[in-house]
Amino acid sequence: MSVPLICIAALALLCIGLGFAVSTARGKSNTLFSSPNDPQDTLYQLVRAHGNTAEYVPIIALLLFILSTSEQAPWVLWCMIAATASRYIIVAGLVFPQSMAKPNPLRFIGAMGTYLAGFGLCFALFIQAINS
Repeated sequence: MSVPLICIAALALLCIGLGFAVSTARGKSNTLFSSPNDPQDTLYQLVRAHGNTAEYVPIIALLLFILSTSEQAPWVLWCMIAATASRYIIVAGLVFPQSMAKPNPLRFIGAMGTYLAGFGLCFALFIQAINS
């Protein structure tokens, strides 16, 4: 079992799934471009969740892929899992509440988890680069 590849697949699924959800919401609301600027609007929430995911997933997936090319310490694998889970948590915090107008614990946990796990992955890559 390859933890990095499973995480990459899960991240890709999240990004592509959100893209599909945005397209579906656009079809239902007959909105071909742009989106309402209303934090309570489902389309707005989905667009922001997809945009945020599209900003972070590529670099996280790249880090995971590069790190997968050599044996990693258990803490690195846990960072991979944490980064992936954090992306799902932040999406839940953006999409499930009735409004994005107020911060919520899921968004905070998802963001902090992304930052901490992301920094851990960067550190692991530095270690890998120095030791190679």
